[in-house]
Amino acid sequence: MPNRITLVVACALVDEDNRVLIAKRPEGRHMAGLWEFPGGKVEQGERPEDALIRELAEELRIDVTESCLAPLTFASHGYDDFHLLMPLYVCRQWDGELEAREGQELAWVRPNRLSGYDMPPADEPLKAMLRDLL
Repeated sequence: MPNRITLVVACALVDEDNRVLIAKRPEGRHMAGLWEFPGGKVEQGERPEDALIRELAEELRIDVTESCLAPLTFASHGYDDFHLLMPLYVCRQWDGELEAREGQELAWVRPNRLSGYDMPPADEPLKAMLRDLL
């Protein structure tokens, strides 16, 4: 059983049509080809909200303020070599035009259609939460 906990943050960016943004992990990355919510690892000494704001700027070139991040739920999943703890925030307002800066494919998806996208095991339970709440 893994004892190392890795804290990762994710965001369900929701557009004016209530669609959620997901990104496909590019080739050469762990779990390549799977879809995920934008976000990433929380660095040592970093608050989850600050990490998410940083990751969204790095990955998508958008600016998000902390007041626009609403905590929704979290995922807790044991992988072979670590345990993932991932808070999921919802954001409906940001500045800038989305740009895939890490070679990832992006898709706007209606919450009731998320089930048609393969995601990492930790993300799977989040699909139903988003479908039910959006």
